[in-house]
This record gives sequence, C-alpha cells and structure tokens, in this order.
Amino acid sequence: QKLIAELNEILAHDVVDEAGAWKSKLEPASRELFDFLPKTIQEQLLLERDPHGNVQVAKIETEKMLIAMVETELEKRRAAGKYSAHFRGQSHFFGYEGRCGLPTNFDSSYCYALGYGAGALLQFGKTGLISSVGNLAAPVEEWTVGGTALTALMDVERRHGKNKPVIKKAMVELDAAPFKKFASLRDEWASKNRYISPGSHPVQRPWKRCVEPHLDVGAWR
Repeated sequence: QKLIAELNEILAHDVVDEAGAWKSKLEPASRELFDFLPKTIQEQLLLERDPHGNVQVAKIETEKMLIAMVETELEKRRAAGKYSAHFRGQSHFFGYEGRCGLPTNFDSSYCYALGYGAGALLQFGKTGLISSVGNLAAPVEEWTVGGTALTALMDVERRHGKNKPVIKKAMVELDAAPFKKFASLRDEWASKNRYISPGSHPVQRPWKRCVEPHLDVGAWR
C-alpha cells in the first residue's frame, strides 16, 4: 500500500522515464520492493490511473505473481535437493467473487429476473436500455421488470479537460437514511427472512412462476 501511494503521487506529477530516474523519488524500502517484483507486475503498477487517481488494482495480476514466486522458491528447493515433485500453477482472477458473500435467495431471484428481462428486451429489439426490476419490497410475483434508458442514468463530468458523459459514482453514505434503515434491520435480515444466505444447497426459486412460462411483452409492464 505504501508503494502504491508513492507511485500514485509520482505518476500524478512526473513522467516515468525508461531509464528509471523516477525511481529515485521512491523511499528506499519501496524502491527495494519495486525492484523485487517481476517486470510484468512493475509494468502493471505503472498503468494509467483511474479517473480518481487510484491504481487499477484489478489490472495487477497478483495471482500470477504468487505463482511465479512459488515456482522460484520450489526451484531453489529443487536445486538444494529438498523438492522433487512437480508444480503447475493455474491462475484465475476471482475479482468480486473473492470479496463478496454467498448470494441470498433475494440475490438469486433478482439477478435471474434481470437476466431474463435483458433477454426479453433484446428479443423485442429494445436496445440502449438496462434491464431493471422494480417493486422489490413486494413478493416476487409482484415485481415489475422492464428497461431503463442508459442516458437517464448519466451525468456530465469534466474528465481530463473534456466534458464526458458518465454514470455518476454513488458512495454509500453511512449517515443517510437508507443505510440507517438497513442497519436497524440487519440482524433480523440475517436470520429470519428471504435475505438469508441459502448456503451451498440448491436455491429455492420463487421467481419460477412469474418469469419462466412465457415471453410476452405484457408480462413486463
């Protein structure tokens, strides 16, 4: 984290030259760590920052770095006669899967309805829309599925000296009414209703009756 913070500051004000003179601006410990990393990881740490000036962590292949480090260590052990087996690493970027909880019954129903709604929109030539589901506080049979115009979600922001249409970033406001409402119900939702995680067993499918039998425009109003 310290290395990334220093790189963010350097990249915000200086050009990274191929000769590596910019490295002199790193603290000694950060410089040592940077030089220790594989060249591909070094290059990924220097990629263009996001619009907020942060490193794009998802583009840093830490899973491949770990595999490379394990291979290096095992080769050292093989040379010392302490390892004779075979290691073949297979990387996979888990991204959001790695830091999220198991889907609840609500999540499963909601995402199925979104996907089915997207299919319906495409079948009827309704493009430029995002599949959306409303009336979520009601039973699943009473949900409304339709499409929301992408342009309705967009705002104009100044990015790199130009006006750009973007979907405005929305942060969770811990002092706002929606989060306070969630906090007041969090314990109950964790054990007593449809938001409970079903675990590893097959998920009950309460949406089956309302979206699977047919694909009719009227069903999505």
